[in-house]
Amino acid sequence: MLPGASPSARLDLGVEGLRSERGVVRICVTSAANHFPDCQSDPNARRANLPAANPVQRFEGLPSGVYAVALFHDENANGRLDRMAGIPTEGVGFSNNPRLMFGPPRFVQARFTVTNQAIDEKVRLKYFL
Repeated sequence: MLPGASPSARLDLGVEGLRSERGVVRICVTSAANHFPDCQSDPNARRANLPAANPVQRFEGLPSGVYAVALFHDENANGRLDRMAGIPTEGVGFSNNPRLMFGPPRFVQARFTVTNQAIDEKVRLKYFL
């Protein structure tokens, strides 16, 4: 490692509980609490779109720090989380698999620490409708 460089690590992310193999799993990994859970304007977020038939992703070279994962199962592959009366009609999931009540969890509920070791995180999808 170069002097002054931060150690980096690997995140192996698996997705469990898909109700079908249709569509895409859209993933966002962020270290910015103010950009969680959508990561829309986070220039440092890591994103991936995976076929729902094989939702496993490896993120390499993550700088040490605190991160959270948000993802959803875009079953119709339209690029957005569909809702009915504000309730997601597609599966959603977050790192640490926090209990979901009214809206997404806070960053602190989904956060995990990345050091210079590999991290294995399994996210379980939740379907409301």
